[in-house]
Amino acid sequence: MYFDSYSDVTIHEEMIADTVRTNTYRMGIFKNSKSIEGKVVLDVGAGTGVLSLFCAQAGARKVYAVEASSIADQAVRIVKLNQMEDRIEIIKATLETIELTEQVDVIVSEWMGYALLHESMLNSVIFARDKWLKPGGLILPSRADLYIAPINDLVVEGRLNFWSTVKGQYGVDMSCMNDFARKCIMNKDITVNPVTVEDVLSHPCKFAELDLNTVTLEQCFGSSSIHALCVWFTVTFPAEEKALVLSTSPFKPETHWKQAVLYLDDAVDVMQDTKVEGEISLYPSEENSRHICIHVDYVIGEQKKHSKTFTIPDQYLEVK
Repeated sequence: MYFDSYSDVTIHEEMIADTVRTNTYRMGIFKNSKSIEGKVVLDVGAGTGVLSLFCAQAGARKVYAVEASSIADQAVRIVKLNQMEDRIEIIKATLETIELTEQVDVIVSEWMGYALLHESMLNSVIFARDKWLKPGGLILPSRADLYIAPINDLVVEGRLNFWSTVKGQYGVDMSCMNDFARKCIMNKDITVNPVTVEDVLSHPCKFAELDLNTVTLEQCFGSSSIHALCVWFTVTFPAEEKALVLSTSPFKPETHWKQAVLYLDDAVDVMQDTKVEGEISLYPSEENSRHICIHVDYVIGEQKKHSKTFTIPDQYLEVK
């Protein structure tokens, strides 16, 4: 079903008509032309071959364009139409089953799905990296970040209020439908909709960062044990062009602040999609108002609610 969905023209029209997507890839490839010129490129999930053509235009000596769906037949025609068949080879197969005659210098792929990982080809990109990419080779794009923010949805708000307006229109009270409507509309489905900037209610929070050069499938979809919760901060300096951010994130170079680690009473084994939820409060210590206490109420998976209050020992007092 996954590959069949890419056999129709509609999805490819939608992707190429997305100028933000297509132009960013084009610019990203051309800006890395020094690393592409005269080199061998592997295009994972090539589709119509547009990224392969960009790489050839950037000077690639050879592009292996791997596409498992029947759109590969159209990619052959497009490559020939652009007179690039001497440099671009369309391979109609799944990435995991192909055999190349050489290692590649560059991997390019538009692998992302909804919410980054839904039906994405990340596993194929990682497979290609580990099997075919030369040490120190280039992956385009090289990093992915995930963000979350609360929003207000006026369309949903209007739908939820609709049943309270029926009596005013038709003289029939249907307000009892409100709870049923809420359950139907605000369900467990992931909804894919555009969100306007006016509806975003806070600064976004980045909650995941994937380095395509090193990330493993186990890190994305595996199992592990939670030993602690980690707290860090950023501060921002205003600037005329791009704001300057000082980050103490574990994803960034280490600072003397490091991170604040809050150890649980016991380690908890978790799998991909195990829910971790709770509340965190920061407040001054009763003994010293300059010292901080952190209180956490948390639930992990099916476990019962736990609570724990943390304080920072004196040896960690900041030297100003």
